[in-house]
Amino acid sequence: MGASGTGIREESDGVGIGSGLGDRSAPRELAVWTRTPLGPAGRGESLDLLTARFDRHRYAPHAHQEFTIGVCVGGSEIIDYRGGRLHVGPGSIVVLDPGEVHTGGPGPCGGYAYRAMYPVQPLLTEGTTSLPHFRDPILDDPELATALRTAHTELSDGADPLEAESRLPWLLTALARRHGTARPVRDLVPGADRVALAVRDRLADELLAPPSLAELAAELDLSRYQVLRAFRDTMGLPPYAWLAQHRVTRARALLESGLRPAEAAALVGFADQAHLTRWFRRVLGVTPAAYRRSVRGPGFR
Repeated sequence: MGASGTGIREESDGVGIGSGLGDRSAPRELAVWTRTPLGPAGRGESLDLLTARFDRHRYAPHAHQEFTIGVCVGGSEIIDYRGGRLHVGPGSIVVLDPGEVHTGGPGPCGGYAYRAMYPVQPLLTEGTTSLPHFRDPILDDPELATALRTAHTELSDGADPLEAESRLPWLLTALARRHGTARPVRDLVPGADRVALAVRDRLADELLAPPSLAELAAELDLSRYQVLRAFRDTMGLPPYAWLAQHRVTRARALLESGLRPAEAAALVGFADQAHLTRWFRRVLGVTPAAYRRSVRGPGFR
């Protein structure tokens, strides 16, 4: 899986292109590269994501400095790797180690489609004692494949930086522990309640510009995975979800006072009105505008 997508229809992700599968007269190639920040802009890392769909494209031999973690979502791909040939089909997870030369091209039945992410090496050591090695580059793990694909889709669409930073260590730790060689760190975080409450208070106090998970972890002398574990075990939610619900609660009071949704969104730290609306509906089941009308009465304009 290289760094540059195709004519295979991919209904569930909504990235199908072309008018149908029958017309194969011309190759249809599409690649969309996205860089999403992990933490506040300028203060955190970033993650590169690729959504690719190819009819005929073949990658020249190349290597990446980062891990390559991909999920095949359509067709079949052939990858030359470590002196052998990998045959990748839908639902398979492919993990290529940094620095390993590989190719990529369509299988015998035509094109291929995949979603890939390129995490830097430290992101795979959050929940392990060392950098994991993956003996088998093709993994059969439907649950994890679905989770990686969902995360890729949501991160490519522009997830909140804290959400992106919270999702990655959790997923990549699961990948490293299930299929890598490194030993896991202890999941039991000493003083987990204290850690969770300290993180909660920081997020609540810095609502408009919350600290990154990396900052919080460094201050607590823990890894991001350990902070996530302590917070989820104590609060029942990952930090980004708790923060979003706290913002919704604050926004409700502002809407009840007469502010418009766009004004409330800006005052509680949502990126825009659409961001507020997404979370408002997740938590309360209605849009901010509908909530505002209902609590202000039928005569309110």
